[in-house]
Amino acid sequence: MIRLGFLVYFAVLLLLPLYAQFKVKRTYKKYSKVRSTSGRTGAQVARLILDQNGLQDVKVVESHGYLSDHYNPMTKIVALSSHNYHEASVAGTAIAAHEVGHAIQHKEAYSFLKFRHMLVPVANISSNASWIFVMIGIFASMSNFLLLGIVLLAVGVLFQIVTLPVEFNASSRAMTQIVSHGVIRNEEETHARKVLNAAAMTYVAAAAVGVLELLRLVLIYTGMSRDE
Repeated sequence: MIRLGFLVYFAVLLLLPLYAQFKVKRTYKKYSKVRSTSGRTGAQVARLILDQNGLQDVKVVESHGYLSDHYNPMTKIVALSSHNYHEASVAGTAIAAHEVGHAIQHKEAYSFLKFRHMLVPVANISSNASWIFVMIGIFASMSNFLLLGIVLLAVGVLFQIVTLPVEFNASSRAMTQIVSHGVIRNEEETHARKVLNAAAMTYVAAAAVGVLELLRLVLIYTGMSRDE
């Protein structure tokens, strides 16, 4: 039973993130070749939705790098990877609308987005430092160091969990916007959802791996505490 649980743990830890990456790349590759009937490029879609939501102060720029699309709330910039910026594809439309969804969240002070922004500096520091204390705690059999590492790691896992509603909400907003403005039609709606769902799976995989790793360390700490 223990060996089976160990195998399941490593299967999730290793295979789930790989499958999520494979899924998003395959889905994006497929629908980036499907031209949207609106004929609008990702940049045009982003600009349309931004303007319709009173976000004329948010810029849309080209970002270099594969699937490097993102929204920067500090600079109020929606950055789209080259293909999505210039091409009129279903995948590019979905991704551009998703990033604008984050801009709309920012404008409306979406609670989970605000919470995630608050966690960013703490999560960056704690995630980097946590494994130092974890390694010291495990190899030197010092439970207090291990506990400190677990607490720091938990902040990073919390950040990953909070990211989930932020990303799902942005995708929901994206679909509402591109449908209501007639950017996509008929079966394109299904295709766009597939692109967004595949992208969301990467965040789900990261959160699942983080939670499992945290639970494993808690079990190690519990066993170590009993032996002291």
